[in-house]
Amino acid sequence: MGNDEGIEKLFFELASESRLSILRELQKENLKMQEIARRLDVTATEAFRQLERLSAALLVQRQPDGTFAIAEYGKLVMQLSSSLEFVSKHRDYFSTHDIMRLPLHFVNRLSELSQANLVMDTVESLNNGERTFIEAEQYGWGIAEGTVPEHVIPMINERIQKGIKFKFLIPENRFTANMNQPPTPKNVEGRGLPDLPAIVVLSEKEAGICFRQVGGRVDYAGFFGKDPTFHNWVKDLFLYCWERGKRA
Repeated sequence: MGNDEGIEKLFFELASESRLSILRELQKENLKMQEIARRLDVTATEAFRQLERLSAALLVQRQPDGTFAIAEYGKLVMQLSSSLEFVSKHRDYFSTHDIMRLPLHFVNRLSELSQANLVMDTVESLNNGERTFIEAEQYGWGIAEGTVPEHVIPMINERIQKGIKFKFLIPENRFTANMNQPPTPKNVEGRGLPDLPAIVVLSEKEAGICFRQVGGRVDYAGFFGKDPTFHNWVKDLFLYCWERGKRA
């Protein structure tokens, strides 16, 4: 019962926009109460009241110089809650897409997608994916259900001839069916995977990921961007799947 009451109390403290705003400001720098009141546009009395609550919850600490700082526990809470904030922001998307197909350690890092752009339009999403491959200068990696669109093949072949390395993960049954095809260039690799958790496109410049809908279908709505943290998350997921893919 004690633990339940503890988490309930924590959620209550975080449910206040004023208290959350204070924590966000203190993540940037230590501040005196008057400065906090000014930034939040509240009275000094209100700022003091909120700081008292946050201090009692061990989320902030008063420093010897009179400033307030986010406590170590507060830093941890804010770091962990950032994933919830990201999911809440895109709740319509996540209510219809199956994120739990991902390994748990990637779900726990969802906040790393927060600087990517959500693209709901199928055509725009497909265009983003094609552009990522066409503009690749070092490598182009992808997880896809089917083959590369016909109109993109000449442009990708041009990149292959320039030595750009491509890796593709496709459903294992389609990979097995294509094993008798003519050999591919040395800088093109393919592997098969029984279950693709998402559609992925990746180059050294940018990344994109489209999660499956609940039920398994793909609507190509997903996240795209060049943010380094987002890029690394998508890259880590691709490499995780690649290592588990079936080789030729």
